[in-house]
Amino acid sequence: MALKLGHGVMILVIISASMFSVSMANKDWSFGFNYTDWWSRFGNHPQNKTQQQPKQIVVGGSEHWHYGFNYTDWAFKSAPFYLNDTLVFKYDAPNATSFPHSVYMFKSFGSFLKCDIEKAKMLANPMQGTGEGFKFVLKRWKPHYFACGERNGFHCNNGTMKFAVMPMIRPFWQWP
Repeated sequence: MALKLGHGVMILVIISASMFSVSMANKDWSFGFNYTDWWSRFGNHPQNKTQQQPKQIVVGGSEHWHYGFNYTDWAFKSAPFYLNDTLVFKYDAPNATSFPHSVYMFKSFGSFLKCDIEKAKMLANPMQGTGEGFKFVLKRWKPHYFACGERNGFHCNNGTMKFAVMPMIRPFWQWP
């Protein structure tokens, strides 16, 4: 029980820290007020169309979706994720030298922590990650919990082949 509670606290800390780091990302931010620069910060800004576009993000980067890689750490380092960004899960088809993989999404934080595959929804089977990979668009502003469901949740239960993301609302203009 303490181990599961510890995982829950760790995930909560990671999500909170990532949201805090994004909010603090502006290097010129300070606690004081500087009204001399008010208009340039909050006035009419030309919209940066390149910033507005959703991104395609390969889960795991060049490592792709495989057993033994820490995806929670990857998600923390790859944040922030925004609404309408696309997560791309790429993995090899099952063969004699590799484990099969799949993509499951959990409805709740509790089932994510327990890796309760029976309460999760399969998004991609072991064959759907080949080629261009399986694509999942972050369309809702809510936490998304992903894991590999193969071997009845073994890949999830070891703690590395699962991750959570909370997509943020994309800013309307780029901060100075």
